[in-house]
Amino acid sequence: MNQTTELQVPAAISDQSRRKLVSICVPVFNEQENVARLYERVRTIMDSVAGKYDFELLFTDNHSEDQTFEQLAQLSLSDPRVRVLRFSRNFGFQRSILTNFCNARGDAAIQLDCDLQDPPDLIPEFIRLWEQGYRVVYGVRRSRPKESPILHGARRLFYRIIDSLSEDHLPHDAGDFRLIDRCILDQLRLVRDQNPYLRGMIAAMGFRQVGVPYDRAHRAYGHSKFNFWRLLGLALDGILQHSIIPLRIATAIGAVMCALAVLGGSYYVIMKLFFRPYWPVGIATLYVLVLLSIGMNAVLLGIIGEYIGRIYKNVKRTPLTIIEATIDHTGTASPCPSVMRSKE
Repeated sequence: MNQTTELQVPAAISDQSRRKLVSICVPVFNEQENVARLYERVRTIMDSVAGKYDFELLFTDNHSEDQTFEQLAQLSLSDPRVRVLRFSRNFGFQRSILTNFCNARGDAAIQLDCDLQDPPDLIPEFIRLWEQGYRVVYGVRRSRPKESPILHGARRLFYRIIDSLSEDHLPHDAGDFRLIDRCILDQLRLVRDQNPYLRGMIAAMGFRQVGVPYDRAHRAYGHSKFNFWRLLGLALDGILQHSIIPLRIATAIGAVMCALAVLGGSYYVIMKLFFRPYWPVGIATLYVLVLLSIGMNAVLLGIIGEYIGRIYKNVKRTPLTIIEATIDHTGTASPCPSVMRSKE
């Protein structure tokens, strides 16, 4: 019989007598065409600085339906630096990244997508800036090849909208490709948010942060898992997780609509009492106003409902993810407090 148990979090590894450990955190879902290619690219970079740093590759598999997990298992057998966490189902991209960060053992962690659109060649530069004292080093996308001008413009507009709405400064054109220090990792272990938006969450923590511009590569193998609706959902999470301005806008619109309704009602009452006009022709105007007010109320209630839905999910305190299987030949456990592991 299966039961779910919560594991304790040991203290982070921190020993000044050893080389610093850097965790390469890679979330995957149906990436069988890219797993081996990413490993070879990252291994080459790790070996080039092996005299100064130790590395681990931590993959979080969002319950892939192809041979991704089997390939990761083979990689782990040939290289014990490869660790794998497989979820019981697809918990979403942001939760996968957060679980990866929570289980990282390094003095720093670098999030890297498996599709190789974000260049692993920037890893030494990220580490160099980290050694200079920056707690967060993030990539800033200068260009996206083969992306439609409409989608590219929409992305740029989104980053600027969320920055203007947020109470904290959020970097423009920055994705999840970043290095974060152990102090950030320790803070992320305390997160219980069911709809995490890590780009904004990490930016809002403060500390010294710096961006590194780069040109994003084209995905050569496989296909993107982010369709329009998932991108829209990520955009909503980003806005609603870091701003209450939409609620204030809803309040302002409601106040304006109420004021217009009072003025309009007063006008019609005065006209009816003192001038007694014949108004059958204006019935269309009445219908338009009623339908407009109904539509506006529906939109405003939808905004409020999005916030209430997020409150409801967080109040339930369900686990962030559930780990179905673990491949780890080092024998050291370090799961996140909000991650659950299924046991026989």
